[in-house]
Amino acid sequence: MSLRTRLLLTLGVTLALLWGLAAAWLLRDLEEQFVATLDQRLAQSARMVAGLMAQLPEEVWLEADRRALSIPPIEGLACQVHSPRGEIMARTHTDLESILAAGERGHAYREEGGVTWRVFTYERGGLTITTADRMDERDMLLGNVIKTATLPFVVAMLGSLVALWIGVVRGLAPIARLRDSLARRHPDALAPVATYGVPGELRPLVETLNGLLARIQQAIVREQRFTNDAAHELRTPLTAIKTHLQVAGRVEGEAAREAVAYAEEGVERLARILDQLLMLARVEGRLTFEDGTLCRPAEVVALALRDSGAPTARFALPEAWPEAPLALPRELAVTALRNLIDNALRHGGEGTRVTLDAVRGPGGEVTFRVIDQGPGVDDEALAQMARRFWRASKQHGSGLGLAVVAAITERFGGGLAFVRPEQGGLEARLTFPVQASQGAPPGARGIAPRPGPR
Repeated sequence: MSLRTRLLLTLGVTLALLWGLAAAWLLRDLEEQFVATLDQRLAQSARMVAGLMAQLPEEVWLEADRRALSIPPIEGLACQVHSPRGEIMARTHTDLESILAAGERGHAYREEGGVTWRVFTYERGGLTITTADRMDERDMLLGNVIKTATLPFVVAMLGSLVALWIGVVRGLAPIARLRDSLARRHPDALAPVATYGVPGELRPLVETLNGLLARIQQAIVREQRFTNDAAHELRTPLTAIKTHLQVAGRVEGEAAREAVAYAEEGVERLARILDQLLMLARVEGRLTFEDGTLCRPAEVVALALRDSGAPTARFALPEAWPEAPLALPRELAVTALRNLIDNALRHGGEGTRVTLDAVRGPGGEVTFRVIDQGPGVDDEALAQMARRFWRASKQHGSGLGLAVVAAITERFGGGLAFVRPEQGGLEARLTFPVQASQGAPPGARGIAPRPGPR
């Protein structure tokens, strides 16, 4: 069932029910007031006759003792006057003796010849006055009144239903226009949907849809860039491997062994690039990671140093580390810190030491600092450090290690910054948020990544 049909049925049935209840209530009160008004008129007629009889001359009373006075009849209304001795002194109908007979005071129903009468009996000064109304005439009059009162209700209800239908159709017109606009869009169109003329209730929906389209466009651009970059970067080591293998097949001795060694070096570089690409795809693809234990800074540092393969003597470490658990899976924290350490070892120079420590920030976050003693970089290079496939030297690295670090920090609300210390070299600052509780870290369900590249 469509939204328009559901609204029309719900509001229409509710409106008709309310109008019907109001009409029934009004008609019930109208009927009660109508009956009460006619009964009051009947009683007033009896009192009026009693008042007139009391003002008649004495000779009229003497004449009434010998024969009953005849009162001109009124259509639908009968009256009869009884003397104190029970004799009929005056009457309007001679054929309604049983209907107009003196009885108990007040209103009553009497029937004769299949016709029902409403009777009122009144006593004053010894006289008993009985007045009566035909019920069929009362019912006919009441029916006319009800018809007159019901017609405006019916017209108002039909008009309200028509206004409701027009209002619902016009109110849902923006949804229909939005639907038609989306239906006419090209499948590859990712431009934002126009919000001009969109009601306030639909604006959050359209803005959410535009946000989704923007994320889809970013994902497509990222996928295309990933494909192009991967194809470009993989072509170089593959070409080098192919060349060295061809050389090894044509020469012998030391030259052949040297060519095979170069080929093996190209394979290792290719494996590193593939591992970094897979890690980058997993992090940016929003996959979840299996962890299971809390991620503490001391443990992250120990695992990152172990995976780097460098001797401990090359690092200057503090005596203690912050105790707060990090709000990300341990494997990703280790990968990010190891990539920074590898970068510092690669560009810091042979025999130099790398300083590594961690501090708590004002918001409770933990910031790892990795400082090398290399030549450093200029401002232009500093701004491109985390760009994919960017390398300060074409002979070192794959250009993806720092991009992986940036992707991890972006996913988990951390930060990555590079500064130039006063004493020279390069300082990398890796910031991670800490957990508010001792629960499992975010992303602790899903696919476990392989250890990152060294």
